[in-house]
Amino acid sequence: MTTTAASPRSQAAATASAGIPAVLLAVLGLLSAIAPFATDLYLPAFPRMAEDLGTGATAVQLTLTAFLVGVTAGQLVFGPLSDRFGRVPPLVGGAVLMVAAGVASVLAPTTGVLIAARLAQGLGGAAGMVIGRAVISDLATGKAAARAFSLMMIVGGVAPVVAPIAGGLLVEPIGWRGILAVVLALSVVMLVAILAVVRETYPAERRIVHRAERAATGSPLRALRSGRFLGYTATFTFAFGVMMAYISASPFVYQDMMGLGSTGYGLAFGVNALGLVVVSGVSARLAATRDVRALLAVGIGTMLASTLVFGLLVAAGVGAGRLAIPLFAAVSSLGLVLGNATALALGAVPAAAGAASAVLGASQFGLAALVSPLVSVGGTATAAPLALVMVACAVVATATLVVTIRRAR
Repeated sequence: MTTTAASPRSQAAATASAGIPAVLLAVLGLLSAIAPFATDLYLPAFPRMAEDLGTGATAVQLTLTAFLVGVTAGQLVFGPLSDRFGRVPPLVGGAVLMVAAGVASVLAPTTGVLIAARLAQGLGGAAGMVIGRAVISDLATGKAAARAFSLMMIVGGVAPVVAPIAGGLLVEPIGWRGILAVVLALSVVMLVAILAVVRETYPAERRIVHRAERAATGSPLRALRSGRFLGYTATFTFAFGVMMAYISASPFVYQDMMGLGSTGYGLAFGVNALGLVVVSGVSARLAATRDVRALLAVGIGTMLASTLVFGLLVAAGVGAGRLAIPLFAAVSSLGLVLGNATALALGAVPAAAGAASAVLGASQFGLAALVSPLVSVGGTATAAPLALVMVACAVVATATLVVTIRRAR
């Protein structure tokens, strides 16, 4: 079983001396990729789903929103559980829940059932995301953690590259139910990988020490009041809001406004995701020799500039095709933001990594759940709502980073 194949101390010692094992990092990347796989893969099928289920675009989009709400709530549950019972038991439980919910989503007879199944699927998938971050925080700090998070993003970043392309190619031959069956299969792979690879990184003796420390200082949430943690978490959250706004609106921007088919949409979406992967790789390399806060600042500055250009182009009424360039720049810049912001946030509260990861993830997907429906309030003929949401999120992310760095100095 996963808790006996290697002792917690031996794994911690190995990772401290030799870095996080590549196979473990790959599995953690898979855990972080489950959300983009579960969302991006079926985005090209939205029009087909609305037709088959006899509903509108708003109802279909609720299946995405329900998943994001589930991910948000699930992280608040599984993060603290992993601080109390260790990383592995809640991780396995979440994976089992996601598999069961995946079966229900494939067989869902109505939109209501599908929305409920996607909610449960998000709850289960949250375990891998929140606990995966906590595992890295258990095993690495500082520049090493920033590098590990960036490398994990590369593995996880394969999802948004492959998923929309695969979804565009699969929607015709296997339909949207077949696409959700692929998500189910990936959930099974995730469960098997957890059982085969992940070992306990937060042993009982460390949990006892940390509980004693938190008891001596009062509420276990006190550590999360750190100004650095809250500041970097806000920066991460609103930067992710930029990405989620783009993801939610992308089917309508590329297919309805630019006139691309489902395959063309997948390719366009994949190019932007590839930019994110490449920049994440550059970030992982630079994190070994450069200041992590400086890398984060460059990424945030680029994101802000790109979203402002996008907003100006939309306001000027230029052709939809020209919007692709600032969108590419905005998405790619997040490769310098997400991994580094995560490392800085969790590094500020090492004694409460599970709870901190839960707050980070819940904030991330909580905002995403709010952003997702906002970008479509103007219908499918305008990108103005998308531009407003992206610019607003970028401005807040920039402001919180500036304040946090100034206070740290």
